[in-house]
Amino acid sequence: MRSFFFAFLLLAPSSFLGAQTNSSWRSATPAELQSSLPARAQVEKERIETEMRTASGIIDSHGKIIAGIVLITAGYSADGKYSHYFLVQSPITIGDLSLPAGNYVLGWQRGDDGLLIKFYDAATGTQLGTAAAPRLTTGFRAESFRIWPPSSHPFIQIGRFAVPYVLDKQPTR
Repeated sequence: MRSFFFAFLLLAPSSFLGAQTNSSWRSATPAELQSSLPARAQVEKERIETEMRTASGIIDSHGKIIAGIVLITAGYSADGKYSHYFLVQSPITIGDLSLPAGNYVLGWQRGDDGLLIKFYDAATGTQLGTAAAPRLTTGFRAESFRIWPPSSHPFIQIGRFAVPYVLDKQPTR
């Protein structure tokens, strides 16, 4: 009984800290999104206009944000390849793809079972990887783009499709 009590004391704080880490992330406010996301995103050699009403993101207690916004690509060479600008200030794993802090763009292709989301470096256009986004079950409305907080639904939603994500731990400083 005594060893059980000590094991509980050792495990309880670590599980509490893990829960606290995820719960420290919340939906970003419109003002936070507007101050973090560009009106024109630098994508390769072009500055592509964004649509602020589609912005979505999450922010932690230290002000690190992970956010995205729809690109208005009509008339740009990126048309058809990119659809969203994606800002990452804290490491994240989306599907099987790990992304460090940086600026990214993404595009998607519709498949039989869902979307195939392709991630690119915003500055160079280099493809970094892909992630599969299956169709959401009933109970979710279609969204042009939405990053759900990890405490409710840890996924990124495009339309009626979503890809799971995991917030990577920051290195200690």
